[in-house]
Amino acid sequence: MTQRDSTATTASRHPSPPDYTPRLRLKPKAAPTGFVDGAWWPHSDDLQAELPDLLAVLSVRLGRIERVMYHLGEWAVAPAKATVGDRVVRLDGYVSQPVDTLAVRGLNRTQCLLLVIPPATGAEQAHRAMMAAAAPDSRLPIAQLLSMGGQ
Repeated sequence: MTQRDSTATTASRHPSPPDYTPRLRLKPKAAPTGFVDGAWWPHSDDLQAELPDLLAVLSVRLGRIERVMYHLGEWAVAPAKATVGDRVVRLDGYVSQPVDTLAVRGLNRTQCLLLVIPPATGAEQAHRAMMAAAAPDSRLPIAQLLSMGGQ
C-alpha cells in the first residue's frame, strides 16, 4: 500500500482561498427569508476582477459555482465566461435581473441572491445596508435596503 500525500488531498477537496476577504455579509444558513440572502460591497465595477474572491467564499455555502447572473447596466463589460481558480463559471447579464443584485448558483442548483452595494458607497452607509440585508429576519426590499445605506 502506498502512502498518500495528505496536502495534495486537502488541496483538491477545498477551493482555493480568496486573496482578499470580500466585503460580504450573509444571512445564517437557514430557511430563506426576505428578498436577498445577504449583501456584497465590491471594490469596483469590474465583475471579472471582483468575482474570484467572492466565489471562493460563496463556494463554502453553495459548493462548486456554476453560474453568476447580473444586471447588464451595472458592471463594466464582462465576458460570457470567467476562469475562477481551476474552473469555468458562466457569467450571464440580463436586463431582467433585478437592479443592484447578483445571483450566484451552485452546480446542485442552490442559489444565493445578493444585494450589491455600489462600490463608491461610503463605509458607514455600506455597513448599515449590509447588516440590514444579512439580518436573519430581514424581509426588506432592495430599494429600502439601499436607502438605509444612504443611496
